[in-house]
Amino acid sequence: MDEQIMRGRVYGADHDDPDPGPRPGRAYVELVGGPLDGLLLDVTGWTAGQFHEGAALPTELGRYGAGGRALYGPRIADARRFDWEGDSP
Repeated sequence: MDEQIMRGRVYGADHDDPDPGPRPGRAYVELVGGPLDGLLLDVTGWTAGQFHEGAALPTELGRYGAGGRALYGPRIADARRFDWEGDSP
């Protein structure tokens, strides 16, 4: 994994965590675009089907505020990145 991604913050990490970055032995994808741009998503243990479906991630930062979700899907040409596909209530 390249150094730039290793310095990223992991989605869901506690705000007061002194080390919110990736952990050794885990698999991550970078979230690109949208409200969670630049965060890393832990995909350790995901099946191929789950990976293909992408993720609907709870966030207060999207279009629908609290209770909304940011939708991310795998980038065809680069499996290390999930692109933002929009927001959902």
